[in-house]
Amino acid sequence: MNNSNIFKDVNLTPIALADTAPGVWNSTPQFVGQLTVQAEHLDEFGHTNNTIYLVWMQAIAALHSSHLGLTFEDFVKLGYGCVARQHHMEYKRPTFAGDTLWVATWISQNEGKADMTRQYQFVRASDQATVMQGHTQWVCIDMKTGRPKKQPPQFVEAYKAVA
Repeated sequence: MNNSNIFKDVNLTPIALADTAPGVWNSTPQFVGQLTVQAEHLDEFGHTNNTIYLVWMQAIAALHSSHLGLTFEDFVKLGYGCVARQHHMEYKRPTFAGDTLWVATWISQNEGKADMTRQYQFVRASDQATVMQGHTQWVCIDMKTGRPKKQPPQFVEAYKAVA
């Protein structure tokens, strides 16, 4: 996760799915992390600022990708990378400083073409409420030209969709 300074203050740590409550997930996550909301994540309303969730989505995606064996350094070696085409975020409940969040992600669509869809779900540990859910459409690009390209075999193998 050293590929961007935006992650330097993200205290997101991987945890086992078994360390979360059964039945809280919209789909079986491929990867789960945990973080604690900090005072610096709050906005003028006293709850987590919406832009922070986007940073956390990016952070869990990078952690999951690294767990699958594809770091940013691997992207550079392969000459292929993934960039976001669009994000969708649905805020369901506010979160506050001190809240522990389980952050889950899974690939929901990947046909091996240029794009794939990654889902996210944020659950507050204390009451097991989903506080935010969303998805990102990622696009594989040629890192030299920046143009969309069909995913290389390493991406297709690593980023398999949940059945």
